[in-house]
Order: sequence, then structure tokens, then C-alpha cells
Amino acid sequence: MDVRNELKYILGKEAVTLTKMAQLMTEKTGKKYSVNTLSGKLLRKSITLNETCELLGLLGYHIEFVKD
Repeated sequence: MDVRNELKYILGKEAVTLTKMAQLMTEKTGKKYSVNTLSGKLLRKSITLNETCELLGLLGYHIEFVKD
């Protein structure tokens, strides 16, 4: 699974821009997020699981681990 593509797909599906997502993440965490910060993390694949869960939670999604 490519986290970058999955997150970009979900953001597009929900019509949320990276600018809006950065604003929401800043409000939720109190940590400064910018478009460049989020974009860089996605490009470098350095976004943490915690950040991914917070981002998805703001959009009404969650990650579920399922054993095959």
C-alpha cells in the first residue's frame, strides 16, 4: 500500500485540499502544519502512523488492521 496515493485519493474524494488539511491538523494537534510540511511528508513517505490516523480521523475515516 502506498500511503501517499491512498491519502491523496481520500482527500480528493472528500474534496479537501492540502491547505485545508494543514489548517485542520494545526487546529487539532496544536503543532504547526503547512501545505509544504504535509506535502513533503507524503513525498518522503515520512508521515507517522499517528499523523495518518489523526488526518483520517478528521475526515471520518480510521485504519483497521485485519489478519489474513
